[in-house]
Amino acid sequence: MRRAPRQDDHPFVDSRSNSLYFDFVKKQIIIRKNEEHRILAGHQWVFSNEIKSINGNPEAGDVIELLRHDEKFLGIGFYNPHSLIAFRLLSRVSEAVTFEFLEQRIQQALQLRKRLYPGAESFRLVHGEADFLPGLVIDKYNEFLSLQTLAVGMDRRLTLICDVLESMFHPKAIIERNESPLRALEQLPLKKGVVRGTLGPTIISEHDVKFKVALLEGQKTGFFLDQRDNRLAVQRYAKNASVLDCFCNEGGFAIYAARSGAARVLGIDSSEPAIANAKVNATINEVPDVKFEIADVFARLPELYEAGERFDVVVLDPPSFSRNKKTVATAIKGYKEINEGASRLLVPGGILVTASCSHHVTAESFITAVEDGARAARRSLQLLEWRGASADHPTLPSMPETAYLKFGVFAVT
Repeated sequence: MRRAPRQDDHPFVDSRSNSLYFDFVKKQIIIRKNEEHRILAGHQWVFSNEIKSINGNPEAGDVIELLRHDEKFLGIGFYNPHSLIAFRLLSRVSEAVTFEFLEQRIQQALQLRKRLYPGAESFRLVHGEADFLPGLVIDKYNEFLSLQTLAVGMDRRLTLICDVLESMFHPKAIIERNESPLRALEQLPLKKGVVRGTLGPTIISEHDVKFKVALLEGQKTGFFLDQRDNRLAVQRYAKNASVLDCFCNEGGFAIYAARSGAARVLGIDSSEPAIANAKVNATINEVPDVKFEIADVFARLPELYEAGERFDVVVLDPPSFSRNKKTVATAIKGYKEINEGASRLLVPGGILVTASCSHHVTAESFITAVEDGARAARRSLQLLEWRGASADHPTLPSMPETAYLKFGVFAVT
């Protein structure tokens, strides 16, 4: 049953007076001359320093119009006067942001995932701007939905979003994992918990590999879904190989390697709970011989080298080393160090699998760090594969901000 529209579903509602603005007092921002080119090319953000003037006294989270300097209409979107990203585009036509609007967008995203992963019950359902729902992330884990509202406009509509999700999926529970530091940039509090329903444990299946997911304790929204296709891709290198999985978290790459017939697999992570979960996942997948260690990877790599250990495949999948532009130099140094350590441990012709999920570190900078690390280890690299996040994490060519994961597979000689 459709619910009655809410006052804030209409783009021009004044929530303070519960009345509609007429055209001459619409909520609008007008951008400076020549600032529209990026928007017309497909980008969805307007930055605060690009705004010429504001009409109608919009508040944080309001849906407002975007106009060119000559007041030609460009679209509607969320406004936030407290963020560097002052406007997030929702539509290039004037329409109300209603239950039906959100339902249509989410349904469109769902149909794409059904094409990508037929029969799958776990995947990223909505990937923010890349699915034309800026600031909204929704992951599906069987009968449970885990979401993040990373923009104040979406956060204000959390109830409406949950209404849509309940109507479409009838989930056992909807949870929010709103602990991302990106929320602080929108002046939103950090929080997590069950929004609706009753939460329970679940075991997801990913390319026939199973993982037990604790949705309120796991990384991101519960699990690293973005490496789904990359874990599968690494299997081709793992058969009969000795494999080291660094920053293994809950055992993703390690268990895929073991399932593909690796001769020996060792996973390392500094998190005791993650290692405990990795051991559970190894048991679920009937690969109990996989070994896991609780250790700091930066310290452990040189220790393994000095002990004479060598591997056919080394996987580096670290957490983000850079949360902002100020820490990029430190992140690059960290990538160089771990890639040097991994390169030393590889036998001639071994395979280095290395990733960066640091948005502020460019692909070029990351590859340079990997090359510098190999060079310091007196090794040479051949790039075999260059990949990004799994297909349920699409990117927009016009919006480089939507492409954060860099993933390379190198032969090391």
